Amino acid sequence: MGSGAGNDCFVVRSLAGENGKVIGLDFTDEMLEKARLNTKKLNYSNIEFVKGDIENMPLNNEIADVIVSNCVLNLVPDKQKAFAEIYRVLKHSGHFCISDVVLKGNLPEAIKTDIIMYVGCVSGAILKEEYIDIISNSDFKNIQVKKEKKIEIPDFILKNYLTEEEVINYHLGSFGIYSITVFAEK
Repeated sequence: MGSGAGNDCFVVRSLAGENGKVIGLDFTDEMLEKARLNTKKLNYSNIEFVKGDIENMPLNNEIADVIVSNCVLNLVPDKQKAFAEIYRVLKHSGHFCISDVVLKGNLPEAIKTDIIMYVGCVSGAILKEEYIDIISNSDFKNIQVKKEKKIEIPDFILKNYLTEEEVINYHLGSFGIYSITVFAEK
């Protein structure tokens, strides 16, 4: 999901093998064109790129063994609908592994609403607990946070958005931005 120019699909292809099939999903024509050109240059015949929205995937039910995504779902407005779509597209024995950005504590409004932070995958992020609850409410089982790491933002950037007190609270852990990798099974 959010396949962009196809790089993650090419990595997944090596895991799927010559007989496996990889489908990359993206909603921008420019990225799909780049991905298809890259696929042609690499002479891969088992990768397909499809235009579509994660909240309404143009894919059949129960066709995927595995779904992966790298820092995309936090940008999706309706995460509940996105995870419902992931559930629909996965086979009964399938699972997902998603890297994403989540929050701990209350992120100051100045960071949440800034376009640069949005592009940097921050302002679309939600609380980690809420993120995990959405996955659980979508009927996924065996939900595991495999990795978690605080994203360190340099003070010179933080000071564009935060007061001195808020910068101190950020370093004290009152709130934070985290990269997580989540696994769950259907």
